[in-house]
Amino acid sequence: MTVGIFAKFRQNPMAIIVSAFAAFGGFLYGYDTGIISGIIDMNYFLRTFGHQLPDRTYALTSNDKSLIVSILSAGTFVGALSGYPVGDYLGRRYGLILACIIFSIGVSCQTAAIATPLFIIGRVIAGIGVGMISCIVPMYQSECAPKWIRGAIVSAYQLFITIGLLVAAIVNNETKDIQSYACYRIPVGIQLIWALILLVGMFILPESPRYLVMKGRIEEAYNAQARLTSSQSKDPQVDIDIKELIANYELMRSYGGTTYADCFKMGSQKNLLRTLVGIFLQAWQQLTGINFIFYYGTSFFHSAGISQPFVITIVTNIVNVAMTIPGMLLMDKIGRRHVLIIGAIGMLICEYIIAIIGTAVGQSNDTAQKTLIAFVCIYIAFFASTWGPAAWVVTGELYPVSIRAKCMSLSSASNWLFNFALGYATPYMVDPDKGNMGSKVFFIWGSTCLGCLVFAIFCIWETKGLSLEQVNYLIRNSSPIKSAKLNKQLKSGVIVEGDIPKLELEIPNISTDIKMPNNDTLHQ
Repeated sequence: MTVGIFAKFRQNPMAIIVSAFAAFGGFLYGYDTGIISGIIDMNYFLRTFGHQLPDRTYALTSNDKSLIVSILSAGTFVGALSGYPVGDYLGRRYGLILACIIFSIGVSCQTAAIATPLFIIGRVIAGIGVGMISCIVPMYQSECAPKWIRGAIVSAYQLFITIGLLVAAIVNNETKDIQSYACYRIPVGIQLIWALILLVGMFILPESPRYLVMKGRIEEAYNAQARLTSSQSKDPQVDIDIKELIANYELMRSYGGTTYADCFKMGSQKNLLRTLVGIFLQAWQQLTGINFIFYYGTSFFHSAGISQPFVITIVTNIVNVAMTIPGMLLMDKIGRRHVLIIGAIGMLICEYIIAIIGTAVGQSNDTAQKTLIAFVCIYIAFFASTWGPAAWVVTGELYPVSIRAKCMSLSSASNWLFNFALGYATPYMVDPDKGNMGSKVFFIWGSTCLGCLVFAIFCIWETKGLSLEQVNYLIRNSSPIKSAKLNKQLKSGVIVEGDIPKLELEIPNISTDIKMPNNDTLHQ
């Protein structure tokens, strides 16, 4: 088994490295999410952006806290919708480069801010960049990664999100006691380094061959595929791979699909169903309540009377990182459906336990506090190993190439829309002068996880181990509940249908606008 994996890695090292590096975009997302959780609880930040209370301490109003935390998601919503035109017109690589530039502008505004308006403007601008990244990275990874490890590679995006969250928690802990603007300028400004790393890397990496085929740039597609497979553009396998991509793209074109309206047409391609599954999958991921911990965890632990809330936040982030790794491996081992179903069951049990203990015993009890922390960590472990990476994996491979960028922008926008709504509403639910729900808020998250379970059972196809072309065939010809059987037939070679592009050296009926290069013109 291990020997087989290493042999496969030696066949496609560049494709794996390229896809894994692109996942670094998740680090920007995670780090930016993580720093705000600690910053809004830092004393000097509260003195700068908050108001003085009667006891001479400082605090943010519920409205300011909601706005500062959630306004990033308003920007990411716009950025995610922008991911389609940017990703399809500029390309996956240059789309990510533009996103890094926009993100850096937003970070610069936040770093310079000493008043709320500029800080909020910076959050919005940075959010646009993060939203574009969240749309384009999984798409780029899915199009470049080998099918046998695609689930793990796309899951790496979520792994980098968790690493970003952890690094942010550590940086916050180191700067929280600084009594100057540096307490928040250091953690915010460091993000310029992360953006520069991704930007430089994308100048070096190849473009997605599937994108190049879609644009009719066939010679460039040969060269990109050759780089991904560490071979020559004249290699017979490269020729087979590209002609398969061309045949599949021609099949997709025969069904139509050039505007957002095509995403909502059912037909034999089931575009409407695919689009809605992606939108609601990302929505349900947010409704698990995970960002309650990562946006407001430090404040929540503080209000619960737990000592050293910054340290507890680091602990929860360590759990988040550590448990994402087995999730990456499980994705291609037990499959997408089982991962999502198991995760939903585990999370809802943990969240109901947290809510019941917090309500029945109270948060001031020492034993109750330890139990709360323990089950928060178990809950995070279930999320990190299941719904965290799986949502990005499934949406990255769910759509046909003709509408993939559009549908990815819609699903990513859904993620950020619910992220914004929950981020804005949370202080009104839990702040002492508002809803004052405390631990009772986990009754809500537990109930939404019940919805996640039902959704996973009835709406998620099993796509592990299939090429994107096979995934397209599977979705057209099976229901989610019966998809596992067809999946096995496709992988075993039992299914040989005309609907799946044949790996032939001569592919008929190629459009006149897709010109096949003469082999003599291909770069070595």
